[in-house]
Amino acid sequence: MKKVAFHTLGCKLNFSETSTIARLFQQNGYEKVDFTAPSDVYVINTCSVTANADKECKQIVKNALSVSPEAYVVVVGCYAQLKPEEIANIDGVDLVLGASEKFKLLNYLSDLNKRSKAEVFSCEIEEADFFVDSYSFGDRTRVFLKVQDGCDYSCSFCTIPLARGASRSDSVANAVKNAHDIAKQDVKEIVLTGVNLGDFGNNASKEGNRKQETFLDLVQELDQVEGIERFRISSIEPNLLNDKVIEFVAASKRFVPHFHIPLQSGSNKILKVMRRRYLRELYSDRVAKIKALMPHCCIGVDVIVGFPGETDEDFLDTYNFLNELDISYLHVFTYSERDNTDALAIKEVVPVAIRKKRNKMLRILSAKKLRHFYEQHLGESRVVLFEGDNKEGFMHGFTDNYIKVKTPYDASLVNQLKMVKLKELDADGQVLVEILQEEPVSH
Repeated sequence: MKKVAFHTLGCKLNFSETSTIARLFQQNGYEKVDFTAPSDVYVINTCSVTANADKECKQIVKNALSVSPEAYVVVVGCYAQLKPEEIANIDGVDLVLGASEKFKLLNYLSDLNKRSKAEVFSCEIEEADFFVDSYSFGDRTRVFLKVQDGCDYSCSFCTIPLARGASRSDSVANAVKNAHDIAKQDVKEIVLTGVNLGDFGNNASKEGNRKQETFLDLVQELDQVEGIERFRISSIEPNLLNDKVIEFVAASKRFVPHFHIPLQSGSNKILKVMRRRYLRELYSDRVAKIKALMPHCCIGVDVIVGFPGETDEDFLDTYNFLNELDISYLHVFTYSERDNTDALAIKEVVPVAIRKKRNKMLRILSAKKLRHFYEQHLGESRVVLFEGDNKEGFMHGFTDNYIKVKTPYDASLVNQLKMVKLKELDADGQVLVEILQEEPVSH
């Protein structure tokens, strides 16, 4: 039996797609092994958001070939779509596949002999106009279910539309079918993923006369799926997170009180140059609406520092805006230049040292916000889904509202929902818990 190994960079969407490609290999007689183990084929799923993608990809290829020098190396993903020839020039790469080709990977494996020069099969991104459903499985306690792909937005810093194409979605019916299939595997939590998740359904009209479907239609139907205890929304644009979706989550049986909402800047001036589709006033309205209905809700925020033209005053606008918002944590990104983006034309470039300083300031703010959010809930009883890791005798899990907890490792708790009491913060900033005997109840 031939062996195949996978390495995934980037987002939850990439993880779901890697798992789907892995299942195709397994259905064709391959044994899936760890990426550090000897293998016949290594598949690397790349990301265009990751800084130093070229350097990172080279190192991963080198690591694989140090274990199996004659292995066949395939590179797929966003970076492979954007810069296929750059990847083809990396020593040891045999095959590079773009956005449309990656799910047909097995069709390109005529033999597994090493190539003197990598073969490249990459479509024009306009041809990536069909949806391939995917979900991760076997890697984690929770499953990432892909329901949407691509993006029609044209943010001036972003290459994702160039790497993934136009916005397109699954149907509600097929997403529900996948959720039922996942439920049969004893999975307790599904995380909905996509490039622009709130844009779900915008391609439904392409299928003829079928009724236009919306993100609200999707979550309402998924809420009825028996066997899945939790659904989590991975990330949703603030202009697409409307009152009806927030009100639905607040009253839902299965959707948990956790939103991740990209902001990118707290300065309206910078938001306009970024070509975001909202101003900060809308963002603060969304946070206020969520907290009014769900005071216990966890809210995560994406923010970019060092965007061209961002002055000290603009950055302080962002810092003060975030400091005053009732949010729980930040994902902070340092702006880095991307080929073929309009932001490159902006002459007022922020020095890298200043970008790094601003990043550090926001990461410190994030740590304070997260600690404050955790402290608000100490003493409460909440339901935790425990994961399978064993780190120095402890295991971890997350409450419905995304508080990370730890308790001494107990194999019987893995993939179990347990009512716990949130006792105290440890030195790592995680919450130590006492496991209670009561049966878990819906949030």
